[in-house]
Amino acid sequence: MATLRDIKRRITAVSNTQQITKAMKMVAAARLRRAQENIINARPYSKKISEVLSNLFSLQKDFQNALTVKREIKNVSVVVITSDRGLCGAFNMNVIREAESLIKNDYSDFEIDLYCIGKKGLDYFNRRKINIVKNYTGIFSGLKFETASRISNELTAKYLSNQTDKVIIIYNEFKSVIQQKIIVKQFLPVEIESSSDVTTKFSGEFIFEPNQIEIIKTLFPKYLNSNVWTALLDSYAAELGARMTAMDMATENAKELIRSLNLSYNKKRQASITSEILEIVGGANALKES
Repeated sequence: MATLRDIKRRITAVSNTQQITKAMKMVAAARLRRAQENIINARPYSKKISEVLSNLFSLQKDFQNALTVKREIKNVSVVVITSDRGLCGAFNMNVIREAESLIKNDYSDFEIDLYCIGKKGLDYFNRRKINIVKNYTGIFSGLKFETASRISNELTAKYLSNQTDKVIIIYNEFKSVIQQKIIVKQFLPVEIESSSDVTTKFSGEFIFEPNQIEIIKTLFPKYLNSNVWTALLDSYAAELGARMTAMDMATENAKELIRSLNLSYNKKRQASITSEILEIVGGANALKES
C-alpha cells in the first residue's frame, strides 16, 4: 500500500510532467500558426498550376510525354512522409499503417522501393526489413522549397530512367487542429484530366509562345515540385496540430490524475490523523483506568 510520502512524490512527478506537456502544447501552437499560413499560401499556386495544365491538356488531347505515359508496372516507389519526433498521437502510425496496407494488399506482386521522409517512418520500416532506397530526416526544422524540388527531381529522374514504373506519395493532409486526412496520391506517371468545365476552359483567341507543347513541358517540373512542396507543408502542419491536440489531452489527463491523487492523499492523511487521535484517546483512557 502506498504511503503518504509515495503519493506526494507521485503528485510532484505528475505536476512536473503536466508543466512539460503544457509547454509543448504552447510551442506547437506557436509553430502551427506559421505552418498553417504556409500551407494556406501554397495551396492556391498548386491548384492554379493544376488548372492551367488541365486546360492545356483539353486543347492538346494527343499530347504525349514520358511523364504521362503509363507502362507495365514492375517496380513501385512509395514515399512515406512522417515526422522526425513523436508525442503527436496517432499521426505517424496512421500513415505507416496506410503504407503497409498499400504495400501488402495493392502492390504485393511488385518490387517495392521505399522513400522515408521523417525519422519515425525510417525507424519503423528499418525494423521490418523493407527496401529503403533513401531517407530524408531533419528537414522539417527548416523546411525549404529547395528540399521539395530536390526530392521531386530525384523521383522524376528515377522514373525517366525506368528504375521505377510508379511513384506514390502517402502523407497527412492538414484539415484543422484536430483533424488530419490520410492522402494516397499518385505522383508519377502524371495523371491530369482534360478540363470539361466550360468555366475553366480557355475561351476566345489566345496566342501561346512559344507553343502549347513547350508551355506544358515547362509547367510539368513546376507542377511536380509544387505537389511535393504542398505534401511536406501539409504533413508538417498536420504534425503540429496533432502534437498540440495530444499535449492538450495529456495536460488535461495529468490535471485529472493530480486531482485524484490529492483526493487519495487527503483521505489517507485524514485516516492517519484519525488513527493517531484514537490512539491518544485510548492511551488517555488507559491511564485513567489505571
